[in-house]
Amino acid sequence: MEFLVRTENRLPPDTPDETRDQLRKAERERALQLREDGVLKRLWRVPGRNATVGLYEADDPAALHDALASLPMWKWMDVTVEALATHPQERT
Repeated sequence: MEFLVRTENRLPPDTPDETRDQLRKAERERALQLREDGVLKRLWRVPGRNATVGLYEADDPAALHDALASLPMWKWMDVTVEALATHPQERT
């Protein structure tokens, strides 16, 4: 099942630079693992914002939730998820 996931990072502005750098590194490492596992298919930045749009694939919404909750920045993210269904024109 595919999902369009929009995230916005809400890390507090007073977060120390060292903590911010550690979180970014850990976030990147976890995202690379999700990519290797076939969960994270594509990822785009949203210009002008600390936000991303991602295409994820998971067995079900619960599995997607577990994958997203495993991200180090999870507790500071605003997340919206849209389940995607195959359009009839794509069924060839």
